[in-house]
Amino acid sequence: MSLKRIFKILTKDFSVGPRKPFFIWALVMPFALTFLFQVAFGSLFEPKPRLAVVDLGRSEITAAVQELEGFEVSLLENREELLEGVERHDYDAGMILAEGFDDKVKAGEKPVLELYMSGESLASNRIIIAVMAIEMIRELEGSEAPVEVETVYYGEPGLPVSIRLVPFLVFYALVMAGIWVPSSSIVEEKEKGTLTAMLVTSARVNEILAAKWLMGFLFAIFLATTTLLLNQALGPRPLDVAVVIIVAAALTTMIGLIIGIYSKTATMLFTLIKSLGMFLFIPILFYLFPDWPQWIAKLFPLYWIIEPIWAVSVMGEPLSEVWFELLVAGAITLAMIPLILLLKKRVFT
Repeated sequence: MSLKRIFKILTKDFSVGPRKPFFIWALVMPFALTFLFQVAFGSLFEPKPRLAVVDLGRSEITAAVQELEGFEVSLLENREELLEGVERHDYDAGMILAEGFDDKVKAGEKPVLELYMSGESLASNRIIIAVMAIEMIRELEGSEAPVEVETVYYGEPGLPVSIRLVPFLVFYALVMAGIWVPSSSIVEEKEKGTLTAMLVTSARVNEILAAKWLMGFLFAIFLATTTLLLNQALGPRPLDVAVVIIVAAALTTMIGLIIGIYSKTATMLFTLIKSLGMFLFIPILFYLFPDWPQWIAKLFPLYWIIEPIWAVSVMGEPLSEVWFELLVAGAITLAMIPLILLLKKRVFT
């Protein structure tokens, strides 16, 4: 086996790859999914109360509200703009402070506080805004609250959905780069006859497969790392994360080689990927639904790379905590080598 020929084939694949639809698709999808889940739907996962305020008398409440953490506060000019915004659900609530509101509160009067709630706002946000308004008025009046509330967190805090989606996003990056790219490249070479042309030269089938594996391996490392960076999930031990990603990329790319060797046509390739897709995807569901029995996920091969990614990147655990999972993933990777050597004869048919 010649490293020089492997490098030439790899260089050729990377030079023409950006012009291939399967390569572009694999590159774009993880970025698109990250944007979809973390930006477009971010407000659904971690909604902040959105409050609009119209202050007609320079109330102290306005300044106090602007200093609150966890609120999105917008100062508007007039009542009409506020009502239209609340009706469109641009804001969860709108507060109108009439002229002289502070003086009336301090004098012991009971001025009307106009508070408008959007019909589409979350019940939790309505409660938060209402309690906040009452507390602000009480402070303005100068009276003390009848009780002191002490918040005690019992049990382990749950992770937000946006964090639990990180394994899914990394999984998709690994599948697209490690499985889809090398398998599609092999099948395309078969259909266009370029694979036969390469074999007529001094290139050997093992060298071609090694180059395809190396292309998927490097691309998978790049996309998985980029996906973690985009989601701010590299964790406190980036070097440990790098080790986990390398093992994960090696395993997924082996699967890609097997699928590419076995598939004679693009139709057969799509059928195999669709059939195996759900089988490979199942371990991800156990991170979205942590109450499910976790031992079931261990029955699927990609669990042994998704679990280390979750533990090291999201939970911040060291490699010493996931050595067994990485060992199993490495064993699965090595076990696929004899299978590839047996199936490679299909390349000639």
